[in-house]
Amino acid sequence: MLSEPRAGRLAAWGNALLAGHVSPDDAVLAVVGEDAVHRVEGLPGEAAPVGLTLALGRLRTLGVTGLRVALPAPGHPLGLSGPPEFNARALDAEQAVVCYGAAFGLVPEVYEAGPRGDVHVEVVWHVLPVREAPPADVPSLGEAERELAEALRDATELLTRLDVAGSGPVAEAAIDAYRARAERGREVLAPGYPPRAVRVLELAQRVGALIAVATESGSGHGGAVSSSEIIARREALRPVERTARRAQVAAYNSVVEERERGVR
Repeated sequence: MLSEPRAGRLAAWGNALLAGHVSPDDAVLAVVGEDAVHRVEGLPGEAAPVGLTLALGRLRTLGVTGLRVALPAPGHPLGLSGPPEFNARALDAEQAVVCYGAAFGLVPEVYEAGPRGDVHVEVVWHVLPVREAPPADVPSLGEAERELAEALRDATELLTRLDVAGSGPVAEAAIDAYRARAERGREVLAPGYPPRAVRVLELAQRVGALIAVATESGSGHGGAVSSSEIIARREALRPVERTARRAQVAAYNSVVEERERGVR
């Protein structure tokens, strides 16, 4: 939860591009981030992988007017609508982008090469057909914000009961480090997103920081660090993690949901 999903970057900056808020070059630069290169494979009309700039333009001509995020986990097809082949690929990757306006989805496959300390990351987005249906289990921004406030309180109380130091200063340090990385390199969301979406995404990342600290092994994270106790923490925090993932998806998808409701 501390790292921004690539599907989130592609959807956010793709939406900004489709709405005319950013240039193609700026959108692609933001999506690629620290990766070496992103390519798109399986795009209709293209026999070979193409770059992101061409791919986003082609998706627009195919009728795509927005991009949604899916962040599925075992037993929780969050943001997906089928068919089974696409859902399975998205679950393996733990993320996907689902097009709005045309029945396509994109699933990332990550390749790493190079020696330790100088690893180059290349990403191939596989285009697959999707079922045009409402995405699974995605809350509204208002629902996500209310659920996150409760989740943050529950997580803090639970970690305190479990004697996890991460419920206090350690978690705050992790969150501060995340914010410092974010401020150096990117906006929380792309231009065009409502302030409430930014707020919800930041809160989801804060909850994710607490979960990451609680489940991390090693010294300095509370009195109990055995493998069985770490597993118990993860199980106890599973509902909180689920809430944070749902909120992330709600934030990334908010501009498309607003368009569907006719807000914009």
